[in-house]
Parts: sequence; structure tokens; C-alpha cells
Amino acid sequence: MPAHPSTARRWWPAVVAGAAVVLLAACTPDDGPEPAPGPSVTTAAPGTGEPTTTGGSVETTTPAPGPGLVVVPEVRVDVTEVATGLPAPWGLAALADGTLLVSLRDERGLVVVDPASGAAEPVTGAGADDLRDGTVATGESGLLGVAVGPEGSAAPGEVFVYRTADSGNEVLRGTLAGRELSALAPILQGVPAASTHDGGRLAFGPDGYLYVTTGDAQQRGAAQVAGALNGKILRLTVDGAPAPGNPNPASPVWSLGHRNVQGVAWDVTGRMLASEFGQDTFDELNVVVPGGNYGWPEVEGVGGAVSGFVDPVATWSTSDASPSGLAVTREGAYLAGLRGQTLWRVPFATPDAGGSADAFGPPQALLTDRGRLRAVLVDPATPLGDDGSSVLYVLTNNTDGRGDPRAGDDRLLRVVVAPAG
Repeated sequence: MPAHPSTARRWWPAVVAGAAVVLLAACTPDDGPEPAPGPSVTTAAPGTGEPTTTGGSVETTTPAPGPGLVVVPEVRVDVTEVATGLPAPWGLAALADGTLLVSLRDERGLVVVDPASGAAEPVTGAGADDLRDGTVATGESGLLGVAVGPEGSAAPGEVFVYRTADSGNEVLRGTLAGRELSALAPILQGVPAASTHDGGRLAFGPDGYLYVTTGDAQQRGAAQVAGALNGKILRLTVDGAPAPGNPNPASPVWSLGHRNVQGVAWDVTGRMLASEFGQDTFDELNVVVPGGNYGWPEVEGVGGAVSGFVDPVATWSTSDASPSGLAVTREGAYLAGLRGQTLWRVPFATPDAGGSADAFGPPQALLTDRGRLRAVLVDPATPLGDDGSSVLYVLTNNTDGRGDPRAGDDRLLRVVVAPAG
């Protein structure tokens, strides 16, 4: 157990003249074999540097305080297995009928899991054929994130996937009828890909737009290049155009300076959070603001007042976390840890939606006996309780070539969360 913490339009990137992008000759995998125990988790001090925008005028303040957040210092969990035998699962999304859509990174396919029975049915059709035949699965790349257009968006019920192709990482869109996926249309192409640092999480925000996380693809300097797609969080319409209200209206970039974000989620006030892999020192939980610069590769962890970067609200030793998926409830954020083999909970310390470390309490370690954890999702069918109770779904990830698989791996878990005591 890790040490307990102390606290149909496509968009292609334009060529940026003079942009200096450093290509690493070698790179340590973010979620590699568990190393010797590292230092304990630290909670970042509030940052005072102003975020750097990607251009244009943008409001970078955090959302105003609002109702709905609950302060719960510690929780207890009850865990049951929903499904077993999932090979290297990666993405997790809810369908309108209450079933769950799971992407299989190396198998290059999708399955639909019924939480009531545990049955997992493969997705078929032209879109499934395209995923199998056109996806390149090497190292950390392959079929990664999946999202389903919510009601109120411009594409309710449609399926969006992030995958690695021969030409790079891309986002595709299709329609799922029963278990048959239509032919897929690309909405975003040309995202640099590599065997590590591919990002890959997709999520619809409360504004109805699609958020896409991209890793630096082993090109560290690209994270600071506003015109590069890698090392960013992107915000798109369902057709792949830059979403209205982006810091630069002509760009899909929402925030920059990221090494490898693999989790994004929002609390009930609209505050956006992201989980990010560090290199050798600190993994991060960040409050994401439009146009914010999160420092990579200049800074890992807290940057300080003179840096001009947005500081994280919590940090971990890379041996204790390697956070992939992220979910947020009324009482805190939940990060699925790969190397740390822990579901980390970072509780809210105040009902106000602040953007500094003071708004968050000491992290709590959960699910430390399940091995590597890849994704976590709030069950949309279960209302969030006034006392902070909730239901989560969690994917283990022991069969991806870096874990220690057990009989029945990998698993989809149902986690009932309630206040402790």
C-alpha cells in the first residue's frame, strides 16, 4: 500500500513557424512496473502565478461559490464485482439505457456491460471493424478514451472514441444502435502519437462540448507551444471545430503545459478538475481554468509565484499514484492509480468551489487490494446523496502488460461510497 498522504468538420493543426519541439530519445512509461516506495504524497500550497493564456481575452477565475458541495473528511466503501475477464480495459462511459461502454486498448474493440447481470457483449458493425483494422496498439497507445453524447448536447447518444492510427491519434464519431456501431467519421486528426504519453481521455463537460486530453507524445517542448495539439486539453464541438468561448477562437486548445492528462471531470458547481502523470517527481490533481498553463516541461508539481503557471491542488510521488481516470462527486475527487494501485480520494475542504489547495483536504487511500486501476466513473443512474454518498464504477488494469494479473482480471467494480462513521 502506498504511503498515506499528508494532505463532420475536421480540424488539423497549422504549422507553427519557429516552434522548438524537443523529441526525447527515450522515455520512462508513466504507468510502468511498481517501483520502490517513493516519498509520501504532499498537498500543494496555493499558487499565486497568473495563468498564461493561449491568445485572446479569457476569464481565468474559478467558478463562483455555489451550493451542492459537501464536506466529508473520510468515507467508507463497499465493493462488488460487476464483470470479469476484460482484457486491458481503458475507457468507460455510460449509455442512456443504463449499460456501460468499455474500450479495450489492445483488443481494439468496444464491449457493452450490463451492470445488473455482468454480461459483456462485443460491439459489432462497420465502426467496430474500423476500430479493429485501423487502430495501432503499441505500448500505451491503442483504443483509449470513449464518451457518449449526453442529453442536451448536439449529439445525444452518439459515441466518440480516441484511438491511435498510423497517422497519429484521432477522435472518431459514430452511432450505436443496439450493439452495432455505424461507420466512424473523424472529427479530429493529426494529434502526435507515441508509444507513451498519448493522453486519450474524452469527456463531455456541463457545457455540452467535448473535452479531449492529449499527452506530449514524448515531445516535451510541444506542451508549451500554443499551436501544437500535444500536451493540451482541447475543447471541441461534436463536429470537431474549436468550441465557442475557447481562449483563442480559432484554436481547440483549452489549456496547455500538460505532460499526460488522462482524467477530466467536473463538480456540481462546474469546476473542472484534471489528473496528470508526472515524470519522476510529482503526479498532479489540477483545477483547470481556460487558458491556464500548467507548467510542463518547465515545472513538475508546484511552480511558485514567479513562474506564471497554475499550481496543482494536490501532488503525489509518481510511485504512489500515476493517476489515470478521474471522477468527481459532491464530496471529492477520485483518481484511479496505476503504479500506486490505489483509488485516491481528495475530499473537498469547503463548500466553496475554490481553485487553490486550501479548498481540498488530505487525500484518502481506497481500494488498495485490487491492483492497477485505470478508470473511474460516477454512476449516472444513482443520484448523489445530500450526505455525500454516491456510486462509482472502477476498471482495474492488471492485464495491460505492466501489472500482475489475477484469475478473472480485468474487472469492472461497483463501489458504493458513504460517509465514514
